[in-house]
Amino acid sequence: MPQQDIQSTLFELVKQRIVGQDTIGNALADVLSLSSDAVYRRYRGETALTINEIKKICLHYNISFDALCSMEAGNVTFTYPPLNTYDFSLETYLEGILIAFEKLKNLGDPKLIISVNNTPFFQLLNFPQLVRFKLYFWAKTHLMIPAYQNEKFKHEKTSERAFELGRDILQIYNSIPSQEIYDPQLLQGFIRQIVYYCQAHHFEDPAYALFLCDRLKMMSAHIREQASLGKKFIYGTQAPAFGNNFEMYNNEIVNTDASFYFSTSELKGVYLTHNVMNYLQTSNEGYVEDTKQILDKQIANSSIISVVNEKERNTYFHELDRSIDNARKKIEAGLL
Repeated sequence: MPQQDIQSTLFELVKQRIVGQDTIGNALADVLSLSSDAVYRRYRGETALTINEIKKICLHYNISFDALCSMEAGNVTFTYPPLNTYDFSLETYLEGILIAFEKLKNLGDPKLIISVNNTPFFQLLNFPQLVRFKLYFWAKTHLMIPAYQNEKFKHEKTSERAFELGRDILQIYNSIPSQEIYDPQLLQGFIRQIVYYCQAHHFEDPAYALFLCDRLKMMSAHIREQASLGKKFIYGTQAPAFGNNFEMYNNEIVNTDASFYFSTSELKGVYLTHNVMNYLQTSNEGYVEDTKQILDKQIANSSIISVVNEKERNTYFHELDRSIDNARKKIEAGLL
């Protein structure tokens, strides 16, 4: 890739990193120990970046120089939070998500399209006990972290900090209009995880599995109410008269992945779930546009069940509730 193309691509990647936080002149002036004018001369291509300046920018913003030099059709750079940065506390996990949402909220006119694969994470935040269990399952069973191997899941009151973080994320998520594609597998994997942990004696108190089932039932009712009204709102509160628009679609064919597409007046991007609870993010124009086209086609092939189509909506949630009830009966039988 020619020097000028590398330079312009590098500046675009930096803009994506700092969007909604600072100007590129101010941000790189600190990194490169230059004046803002000197930065903008490089930004406009009037002055070439030195190899040392490129190195400083790549290191500061965690940009791969190899990927920068090989960017062409079919090559996409993603960012993600490495597993070694997690302490697997609920607070740490939610803090990373809140930071990303605050950046999105600060951009102009944000909108979301979400393809839900089994678990609608943001709706899950209405019930912190379910998020705790999901994170624990990820650490113990999928990642097999040694500290979790001999530890049973137990009831613990959600910390005030975790509660506040979840509430802050929900408030931002609810305020952004979203189109969300659901399928018949909604929460089915989550239900199986609860049953499996109960049968494998991974609960300190086996009856807590029933408590989680009850929370799933409450979550089902809450999503149904939001779909009926076409409005997102926090569990236990009232739907707003304006804003918080929620379009729910039923894709009768299973969603093969979980995609989170966002668009604003300044930036478009995609988040993908990765390694169960982690995520990848990119603002690569080609990849983002391809993802948007696929999501649009999914919506076109799905039935809207928010506000309208009451019969289909009721049938959808009846099947979900029946799955939760069947799991509850299986757990109760094992407790006798």
